[in-house]
Amino acid sequence: MPMNQPPHCLPRPDEDDPAKAVEGRQKSETALTFLTIGHRGVMGVEPENTLRSFVRAEHEGMDVIELDLHLSKDGALVVMHDADVDRTTDGKGPISDFTLAELRGLDAGEGERIPVFEEVVDAVEAPLQAEIKDTAAARALAQVLTRRDLLDRVDILSFHDEALAEVRTLLPTARTALVASRYGLDVIDRAHAVGAGMLVLNIRRLTLELVEKAHADDLKVIGWTVNTPDHLKLARGLRLDGATTDFPEIRRAARFTA
Repeated sequence: MPMNQPPHCLPRPDEDDPAKAVEGRQKSETALTFLTIGHRGVMGVEPENTLRSFVRAEHEGMDVIELDLHLSKDGALVVMHDADVDRTTDGKGPISDFTLAELRGLDAGEGERIPVFEEVVDAVEAPLQAEIKDTAAARALAQVLTRRDLLDRVDILSFHDEALAEVRTLLPTARTALVASRYGLDVIDRAHAVGAGMLVLNIRRLTLELVEKAHADDLKVIGWTVNTPDHLKLARGLRLDGATTDFPEIRRAARFTA
Protein backbone atom coordinates (compact mmCIF):
# COMPACT_ATOMS: atom_id res chain seq x y z
CA MET A 1 0.00 0.00 0.00
CA PRO A 2 1.37 3.46 -0.85
CA MET A 3 2.29 5.32 2.32
CA ASN A 4 0.15 8.31 1.36
CA GLN A 5 -3.06 6.32 0.79
CA PRO A 6 -5.62 7.28 3.50
CA PRO A 7 -7.12 4.44 5.55
CA HIS A 8 -10.62 5.03 4.21
CA CYS A 9 -9.34 4.24 0.70
CA LEU A 10 -8.13 0.77 1.65
CA PRO A 11 -9.69 -1.86 -0.64
CA ARG A 12 -12.18 -4.16 1.05
CA PRO A 13 -11.08 -7.79 1.25
CA ASP A 14 -13.80 -8.76 -1.23
CA GLU A 15 -13.37 -5.80 -3.60
CA ASP A 16 -11.57 -7.86 -6.24
CA ASP A 17 -13.91 -10.83 -5.89
CA PRO A 18 -17.47 -10.00 -7.06
CA ALA A 19 -18.86 -13.32 -5.81
CA LYS A 20 -17.59 -12.66 -2.28
CA ALA A 21 -18.92 -9.11 -2.44
CA VAL A 22 -22.41 -10.37 -3.32
CA GLU A 23 -22.22 -13.00 -0.57
CA GLY A 24 -21.21 -10.33 1.92
CA ARG A 25 -24.14 -8.13 0.96
CA GLN A 26 -26.54 -11.07 1.21
CA LYS A 27 -25.27 -11.89 4.71
CA SER A 28 -25.68 -8.26 5.73
CA GLU A 29 -29.26 -8.18 4.43
CA THR A 30 -30.04 -11.46 6.21
CA ALA A 31 -28.65 -10.08 9.47
CA LEU A 32 -30.97 -7.10 9.22
CA THR A 33 -34.03 -9.35 8.94
CA PHE A 34 -33.08 -11.46 11.97
CA LEU A 35 -34.62 -9.87 15.05
CA THR A 36 -33.02 -9.93 18.48
CA ILE A 37 -35.65 -9.60 21.19
CA GLY A 38 -34.74 -8.51 24.69
CA HIS A 39 -36.30 -10.97 27.14
CA ARG A 40 -38.01 -9.02 29.94
CA GLY A 41 -35.63 -6.24 28.93
CA VAL A 42 -32.20 -7.81 29.27
CA MET A 43 -32.86 -9.94 32.32
CA GLY A 44 -29.43 -11.56 32.20
CA VAL A 45 -27.80 -8.31 33.30
CA GLU A 46 -30.60 -6.22 34.85
CA PRO A 47 -33.61 -6.89 37.12
CA GLU A 48 -36.24 -8.40 34.84
CA ASN A 49 -39.33 -6.50 33.74
CA THR A 50 -38.15 -3.20 35.23
CA LEU A 51 -37.72 0.17 33.57
CA ARG A 52 -34.01 -0.15 34.15
CA SER A 53 -33.96 -3.41 32.21
CA PHE A 54 -36.05 -2.02 29.34
CA VAL A 55 -33.95 1.13 28.99
CA ARG A 56 -30.78 -0.99 29.00
CA ALA A 57 -32.26 -3.24 26.29
CA GLU A 58 -32.91 -0.24 24.08
CA HIS A 59 -29.45 1.19 24.80
CA GLU A 60 -27.92 -2.15 23.78
CA GLY A 61 -29.72 -1.98 20.45
CA MET A 62 -32.27 -4.76 20.86
CA ASP A 63 -34.66 -4.75 17.90
CA VAL A 64 -37.69 -5.53 20.07
CA ILE A 65 -38.32 -5.59 23.82
CA GLU A 66 -40.45 -8.34 25.38
CA LEU A 67 -42.39 -7.97 28.64
CA ASP A 68 -45.11 -9.74 30.63
CA LEU A 69 -48.42 -8.41 31.91
CA HIS A 70 -50.72 -9.20 34.82
CA LEU A 71 -53.59 -7.32 36.41
CA SER A 72 -53.33 -5.94 39.93
CA LYS A 73 -56.21 -6.20 42.40
CA ASP A 74 -57.47 -2.81 41.23
CA GLY A 75 -57.09 -3.56 37.52
CA ALA A 76 -53.73 -1.94 36.71
CA LEU A 77 -51.75 -3.54 33.88
CA VAL A 78 -48.54 -4.33 35.76
CA VAL A 79 -45.35 -5.66 34.24
CA MET A 80 -44.31 -8.94 35.87
CA HIS A 81 -43.74 -12.48 34.68
CA ASP A 82 -44.90 -14.66 37.56
CA ALA A 83 -48.42 -14.76 38.95
CA ASP A 84 -47.00 -13.93 42.39
CA VAL A 85 -44.39 -11.46 43.59
CA ASP A 86 -42.22 -13.89 45.55
CA ARG A 87 -39.38 -14.56 43.11
CA THR A 88 -38.65 -11.07 41.79
CA THR A 89 -39.53 -8.78 44.72
CA ASP A 90 -39.19 -8.59 48.48
CA GLY A 91 -42.88 -9.32 48.89
CA LYS A 92 -44.97 -12.48 49.02
CA GLY A 93 -48.30 -13.45 47.52
CA PRO A 94 -50.29 -13.33 44.28
CA ILE A 95 -50.20 -10.14 42.23
CA SER A 96 -54.01 -10.19 42.21
CA ASP A 97 -54.01 -9.70 45.99
CA PHE A 98 -52.13 -6.38 45.73
CA THR A 99 -53.37 -2.97 44.67
CA LEU A 100 -51.08 -0.99 42.41
CA ALA A 101 -50.12 1.25 45.33
CA GLU A 102 -49.13 -1.81 47.36
CA LEU A 103 -47.12 -3.24 44.48
CA ARG A 104 -45.31 0.06 44.12
CA GLY A 105 -43.99 -0.39 47.65
CA LEU A 106 -42.08 -3.56 46.72
CA ASP A 107 -38.45 -3.70 45.61
CA ALA A 108 -38.26 -5.38 42.18
CA GLY A 109 -34.46 -5.53 42.24
CA GLU A 110 -31.74 -2.95 42.87
CA GLY A 111 -34.32 -0.46 44.09
CA GLU A 112 -36.50 -0.73 40.98
CA ARG A 113 -40.28 -0.60 41.30
CA ILE A 114 -42.84 -2.67 39.42
CA PRO A 115 -43.87 -0.62 36.37
CA VAL A 116 -47.21 -0.44 34.63
CA PHE A 117 -47.38 -1.02 30.90
CA GLU A 118 -47.95 2.64 30.03
CA GLU A 119 -44.70 3.58 31.79
CA VAL A 120 -42.72 1.19 29.60
CA VAL A 121 -44.34 2.65 26.50
CA ASP A 122 -43.17 6.10 27.58
CA ALA A 123 -39.69 5.03 28.75
CA VAL A 124 -38.50 3.42 25.50
CA GLU A 125 -39.16 3.89 21.80
CA ALA A 126 -38.44 0.33 20.64
CA PRO A 127 -41.17 -2.00 19.37
CA LEU A 128 -42.64 -4.15 22.14
CA GLN A 129 -43.86 -7.70 22.59
CA ALA A 130 -46.45 -7.83 25.36
CA GLU A 131 -47.21 -11.30 26.74
CA ILE A 132 -50.61 -11.64 28.35
CA LYS A 133 -51.60 -14.40 30.74
CA ASP A 134 -55.40 -14.44 30.44
CA THR A 135 -58.44 -12.88 28.78
CA ALA A 136 -58.81 -10.24 31.50
CA ALA A 137 -55.32 -8.94 30.72
CA ALA A 138 -56.21 -9.11 27.01
CA ARG A 139 -59.15 -6.79 27.53
CA ALA A 140 -57.12 -4.33 29.62
CA LEU A 141 -54.30 -4.29 27.10
CA ALA A 142 -56.71 -3.79 24.20
CA GLN A 143 -58.05 -0.68 25.92
CA VAL A 144 -54.57 0.80 26.36
CA LEU A 145 -53.46 0.00 22.82
CA THR A 146 -56.58 1.63 21.42
CA ARG A 147 -56.40 4.69 23.66
CA ARG A 148 -52.68 5.24 23.01
CA ASP A 149 -52.79 4.27 19.30
CA LEU A 150 -50.11 1.58 19.78
CA LEU A 151 -51.23 -1.20 17.45
CA ASP A 152 -48.36 -0.54 15.05
CA ARG A 153 -45.79 -0.75 17.84
CA VAL A 154 -46.92 -3.65 20.02
CA ASP A 155 -47.18 -7.37 19.23
CA ILE A 156 -49.41 -9.33 21.60
CA LEU A 157 -48.15 -12.75 22.75
CA SER A 158 -49.68 -15.51 24.82
CA PHE A 159 -49.35 -19.19 25.68
CA HIS A 160 -53.14 -19.25 25.90
CA ASP A 161 -55.18 -19.70 22.73
CA GLU A 162 -58.29 -18.23 24.32
CA ALA A 163 -56.47 -15.01 25.24
CA LEU A 164 -55.30 -14.55 21.64
CA ALA A 165 -58.80 -15.30 20.37
CA GLU A 166 -60.09 -12.58 22.68
CA VAL A 167 -57.52 -10.14 21.29
CA ARG A 168 -58.61 -10.99 17.75
CA THR A 169 -62.21 -10.20 18.69
CA LEU A 170 -61.32 -6.92 20.38
CA LEU A 171 -58.58 -5.80 17.96
CA PRO A 172 -59.01 -7.48 14.57
CA THR A 173 -55.90 -5.82 13.11
CA ALA A 174 -53.55 -6.53 16.02
CA ARG A 175 -50.37 -8.53 15.42
CA THR A 176 -50.39 -11.59 17.66
CA ALA A 177 -48.13 -14.54 18.39
CA LEU A 178 -48.72 -17.94 19.95
CA VAL A 179 -46.07 -18.93 22.50
CA ALA A 180 -45.38 -22.60 23.25
CA SER A 181 -42.89 -24.64 25.22
CA ARG A 182 -44.15 -28.19 24.59
CA TYR A 183 -45.59 -28.50 21.11
CA GLY A 184 -45.70 -30.43 17.85
CA LEU A 185 -46.62 -29.58 14.29
CA ASP A 186 -50.17 -28.92 15.50
CA VAL A 187 -48.95 -25.58 16.88
CA ILE A 188 -49.21 -24.24 13.32
CA ASP A 189 -52.93 -25.06 13.16
CA ARG A 190 -53.43 -23.58 16.62
CA ALA A 191 -51.84 -20.32 15.50
CA HIS A 192 -54.07 -20.11 12.44
CA ALA A 193 -57.17 -20.90 14.52
CA VAL A 194 -56.63 -17.79 16.67
CA GLY A 195 -55.38 -15.56 13.87
CA ALA A 196 -51.77 -15.39 15.05
CA GLY A 197 -49.11 -14.43 12.52
CA MET A 198 -46.12 -15.61 14.51
CA LEU A 199 -44.93 -18.52 16.65
CA VAL A 200 -42.62 -17.95 19.62
CA LEU A 201 -41.25 -21.38 20.48
CA ASN A 202 -38.87 -23.08 22.87
CA ILE A 203 -35.78 -23.51 20.72
CA ARG A 204 -34.83 -26.79 22.36
CA ARG A 205 -37.77 -28.52 20.67
CA LEU A 206 -37.67 -26.75 17.31
CA THR A 207 -37.08 -28.69 14.12
CA LEU A 208 -36.35 -27.54 10.59
CA GLU A 209 -39.48 -29.37 9.44
CA LEU A 210 -41.68 -27.27 11.72
CA VAL A 211 -39.97 -24.01 10.75
CA GLU A 212 -40.30 -24.76 7.04
CA LYS A 213 -43.97 -25.71 7.40
CA ALA A 214 -44.65 -22.55 9.42
CA HIS A 215 -42.92 -20.36 6.85
CA ALA A 216 -44.84 -22.05 4.06
CA ASP A 217 -48.01 -21.11 5.96
CA ASP A 218 -46.87 -17.46 6.25
CA LEU A 219 -46.02 -17.70 9.94
CA LYS A 220 -42.88 -16.13 11.35
CA VAL A 221 -40.95 -18.17 13.91
CA ILE A 222 -39.01 -16.82 16.89
CA GLY A 223 -36.91 -19.05 19.16
CA TRP A 224 -36.51 -18.67 22.91
CA THR A 225 -34.41 -18.50 24.96
CA VAL A 226 -31.23 -18.02 22.92
CA ASN A 227 -28.47 -17.37 25.45
CA THR A 228 -25.42 -19.21 24.12
CA PRO A 229 -23.38 -19.25 20.89
CA ASP A 230 -24.65 -22.78 20.25
CA HIS A 231 -28.26 -21.67 20.58
CA LEU A 232 -27.57 -18.77 18.22
CA LYS A 233 -26.01 -21.12 15.66
CA LEU A 234 -29.06 -23.35 15.97
CA ALA A 235 -31.39 -20.38 15.47
CA ARG A 236 -29.48 -19.43 12.33
CA GLY A 237 -29.37 -22.99 11.07
CA LEU A 238 -33.13 -23.33 11.50
CA ARG A 239 -33.59 -20.07 9.55
CA LEU A 240 -35.60 -18.47 12.33
CA ASP A 241 -36.91 -14.95 11.99
CA GLY A 242 -35.44 -13.98 15.32
CA ALA A 243 -34.33 -14.95 18.81
CA THR A 244 -35.42 -13.95 22.28
CA THR A 245 -32.42 -13.54 24.58
CA ASP A 246 -31.49 -12.49 28.11
CA PHE A 247 -28.13 -11.07 27.06
CA PRO A 248 -27.07 -8.10 24.91
CA GLU A 249 -24.04 -10.05 23.69
CA ILE A 250 -26.35 -12.26 21.62
CA ARG A 251 -27.58 -9.22 19.75
CA ARG A 252 -24.02 -8.27 18.82
CA ALA A 253 -23.08 -11.84 17.88
CA ALA A 254 -26.19 -12.21 15.70
CA ARG A 255 -24.87 -9.56 13.34
CA PHE A 256 -21.90 -11.79 12.49
CA THR A 257 -23.64 -15.15 12.14
CA ALA A 258 -25.89 -14.60 9.14
